Amino acid sequence: MGVKIVTVVGARPQFIKAAAVSRVIRDAHAGQVEEVLLHTGQHYDDNMSRVFFEELDIPHPKFNLQISGGPHGAMTGRMMESIEKILIDEMPHWVLIYGDTNSTLAAALAAAKLHIPVAHVEAGLRSFNMRMPEEINRILSDRVSTLLFCPTITAVKNLKDEGIEAGVQNVGDVMYDVALYYRDQARQKSDALRRFKLQSGEFVLATCHRAENTDDPTKLREICLGLADISRTSPVILALHPRTRKILEAEGFSDLLNRVQVVDPLSFLDMVALEQAARVIVTDSGGVQKEAYFYGVPCVTMRDETEWVETVDLGANHLVGASRQKIKSAVADAMLRTTKPMAQPYGSGKAASAILATLIHASFEKE
Repeated sequence: MGVKIVTVVGARPQFIKAAAVSRVIRDAHAGQVEEVLLHTGQHYDDNMSRVFFEELDIPHPKFNLQISGGPHGAMTGRMMESIEKILIDEMPHWVLIYGDTNSTLAAALAAAKLHIPVAHVEAGLRSFNMRMPEEINRILSDRVSTLLFCPTITAVKNLKDEGIEAGVQNVGDVMYDVALYYRDQARQKSDALRRFKLQSGEFVLATCHRAENTDDPTKLREICLGLADISRTSPVILALHPRTRKILEAEGFSDLLNRVQVVDPLSFLDMVALEQAARVIVTDSGGVQKEAYFYGVPCVTMRDETEWVETVDLGANHLVGASRQKIKSAVADAMLRTTKPMAQPYGSGKAASAILATLIHASFEKE
């Protein structure tokens, strides 16, 4: 009998991570593993179009709940209700979840209450900031998971400190699998450098999306001023979600970014191409921090803490919060150095294969 997995995702980064595992299912376990892809619809993204799925070579989800917006509790509750019905119909061997969104938590709770085993990819990450919704989602999802696939030794230690050791494995980071697989494709297929009139190694790539920054006018203004300062000496391209753009306009901050090239969220391959070509990356995204490290690009992170402490410990990533002066100074410092991965704390690029091997083995053990 084959192994049936329901994969639950709700945001663009989760699809990208899931693509690595789905590829291994198709290439190495076709006929042995059946994957059902469920999209909660948590993050509506114009770039999650047909082109997005073609770039990643993944099928469209079998289910799309189209649940987004509203308070955290209401959103998570609506997701749980819908996911529960699908799980009862599908009755998979495993529910596979990624990361730390409300979709992650909703799927974990719905599956646990139905006594369907949960496997959590990116388990054990901690920022130790309980004001972050993501931190709550991580902790609770880990607590009800049967298999906890950690990306780093640090994540394993975090779980051990919380008394969780059963089912814990350090498989490496699926995003490293993704980075290795798509880096050359992005160089060959993306025309982003030409389209945005950028020269490789001579621009700063920026992203800003976390609510702790975008929903705080003081912090958002400091970030805008910091990027504006940098743009006086180096080209800056800022990939901005329409929601953040609206906030900038409402607060009257758009004019601060006169010199900055503000663009809509980039396609996956365009983003990978620009990350590799950037001189410095400025971000508040967890995934982009790591990708900067994978591609040997110095990173400045506009947060006070990070789950990816290895990038900081290795000197590749500097935490500056939402401070104009700190952002400007850290970028100026980063311009003077290069960051080549001195160590590889995120595995060998075979995380997806390790995840599938464990899921299959555990399924047969239960029979």
